[in-house]
Amino acid sequence: MEKKTLAILLKSKNTKRENRQLRREGKIPAVIYGKTDSQGIIIDEHEFNAKFPVISESIIINLKGDSSVHDVLIKDYQENIITGRVQHIDFYEIERGKILRTNAPVHLKGSSIGVLEGGVLETLIHELEVECLPKDLPEEILVDISALNVGDSIHVRDIEPPEGVRIITSQDQVLCIVEHRRAEEVAEVAEEELEEEALEEEEDAESSEE
Repeated sequence: MEKKTLAILLKSKNTKRENRQLRREGKIPAVIYGKTDSQGIIIDEHEFNAKFPVISESIIINLKGDSSVHDVLIKDYQENIITGRVQHIDFYEIERGKILRTNAPVHLKGSSIGVLEGGVLETLIHELEVECLPKDLPEEILVDISALNVGDSIHVRDIEPPEGVRIITSQDQVLCIVEHRRAEEVAEVAEEELEEEALEEEEDAESSEE
């Protein structure tokens, strides 16, 4: 899989005051956990946002410092609930050739037969816990829903994992299901259709008068 890189600076202190100052300067304080003792680092906020518009646990990141290189995964992060800016990141260092466990996002592809016939698709799981070597880590797991009729569902056991990947999430969990449209939703749709028909008739009447 493709790796992304980030430049880092080592951080000797880990005080709230220093972290606030770093954020004002457009930096993100972070920590690397894993093979050795934890290490505080600093990354550039603009570079991080440009390379990671969506934060994922399934992308291997190459952190490069002046004298060190770390292959890591994002294990946790904190956002400002008002501004949406990333405030802090926890990275987990991985080892080449050693099995790792993390989460991979699920992407549903195709147009369900049941949805085309008026059903409603409900997605219950958006990511799967997987186990694999770093080189086999998928950025996403694709699941085809084209054949789903109303009442059909896909369980975790129905998913064919990519080569070299083992799915840890319980096999009995339901990934998605196509359900019958609820009575109130059907009524709303019917009402909207009647309103549209009435509007079209009104427009036709106005046109004939002209």
